[in-house]
Amino acid sequence: MAKHGSEKNSRKKGAGKAGHGKDGHAKDRPGKQRELLHGKAGDEAPTERDLESRPADLTAAVASVTDRDGEPIESTVVDFWFDPACPWAWITSRWMLEVEQVRPLRTVFHVMSLAILNERREVSDGYRRMLDGSWPAVRVALAVEREYGQEQLSAFYTALGSRYHPQREPRTRETLEKALSDVGLPSELADLGDTGDWDDELRASHRRGVELVGDDVGTPVLHVGGVAWFGPVVTPAPTGEDAGRLFDAVRELAT
Repeated sequence: MAKHGSEKNSRKKGAGKAGHGKDGHAKDRPGKQRELLHGKAGDEAPTERDLESRPADLTAAVASVTDRDGEPIESTVVDFWFDPACPWAWITSRWMLEVEQVRPLRTVFHVMSLAILNERREVSDGYRRMLDGSWPAVRVALAVEREYGQEQLSAFYTALGSRYHPQREPRTRETLEKALSDVGLPSELADLGDTGDWDDELRASHRRGVELVGDDVGTPVLHVGGVAWFGPVVTPAPTGEDAGRLFDAVRELAT
């Protein structure tokens, strides 16, 4: 079974999980895509334990959260693992950015890989081709994070995800180069998509997310305040205070 997500409902390490269907796609109901649950924002500040495993650039990004008047505020850290190829992770990421507007939290993005998740699993030929083609994007995303930091990773994910999903552009080097250009990054970074030079770091980033919830999951993985879960996916993603209320409810459920 290919994993954007799991069809099993067993719980691992306190994680809440939501099921996806064959080849990792959420099952549809007539006239409506299946709705899956999410998590909650709290008001606690990130602890040293929350931050100790992050690279220095991520810690600095979280510490720089300010209110509308530029004053520093305490913020909840939400770690978010994604693969740019996954449409469900994309929807959840847009929801999380909405939550940031109505709750004192910061979403810290990390790269995981559907290709790594499914490399030893039996999947359809078509899905395997998709997985094989997903390596360049995750490699380039990892390079952006390592070379340019968290802010640029978030911006690059928005640029690339917009091209992949709403705009349905082909998952080619040209699209990667356009997304890099969108956020002012050198197009030569796309070269790293064709090499495995940083694959050890990519696997380490992937492993950090999966170990929080167990490997019978998919994308995205969220972690906040010592609780992690797979998903959720809600379509369409709520906005404004509705986004905040949903996050409140789901995090409470996850605990």
